[in-house]
Amino acid sequence: MELILALMNLPHVMLPGGSANLLILLRWIHLIAGITWVGLLYFFLLVNTPVLQEMDPNVRPRVVVTLMPRALWWFRWAAVVTVLAGIWYWMTIVAADAHNAQTSGGQAIGTFFMIWTAAFILEMALLMGPAEALRRGPVLGTIMGIVVVAAAWLYLSLNSHGWESNRLLAIGIGGGLGWFMLLNVWGLIWRIQKKIIRWTNESITSGKPLPPEAAKLARLGMLASRINFVLTFPMLFFMAAASHWPMFGQ
Repeated sequence: MELILALMNLPHVMLPGGSANLLILLRWIHLIAGITWVGLLYFFLLVNTPVLQEMDPNVRPRVVVTLMPRALWWFRWAAVVTVLAGIWYWMTIVAADAHNAQTSGGQAIGTFFMIWTAAFILEMALLMGPAEALRRGPVLGTIMGIVVVAAAWLYLSLNSHGWESNRLLAIGIGGGLGWFMLLNVWGLIWRIQKKIIRWTNESITSGKPLPPEAAKLARLGMLASRINFVLTFPMLFFMAAASHWPMFGQ
């Protein structure tokens, strides 16, 4: 009898309407795509690269031309979906904060793209420039750490008018790192890997050795991937802090 009464007392479920449906859809897409993107990044660096290095040199090229094109397709497009869905969601936060303060959120959005794109351009200059000493692991890591911290500090400094919420500012940093990483994926990693896959495929079919610049490009791609790998940790921290650990703004 108690079971029957309990079944009759069903929970009351009321689905929200309006913009709430769009926002939860954007967050859901953002999370699924983000898991795919970061998961593949971790796979490349923690699993795939060490396995390829230990593999028989005669087998390795076959794995590269079979595995990497498909994996990189999911990798780069998951990055696009993650960032675009996240930016769309973040812009609704900026709009709401600005509306409540009866001001414009243009500066918060404009400085986001300018600062984090500039950080990527600086990284490109380091990786593609003539100074080999700047591409050594500890040196490059130190410089990029300074660049990222300076970019975050500058974003906070330019958007501290009092009306910006913790969510706006925390995602302005975490999402900014995501934007930087997306530029890394399409501007460096994918362009490099596309050439290496093509050269490897030509080597298999014609027997020609890889061109001399292949090793240099592979190292640059690895450095860019390692930078992205390290940046996932502060990126995920700030994305979580946006709603769960208020430390900026209101």
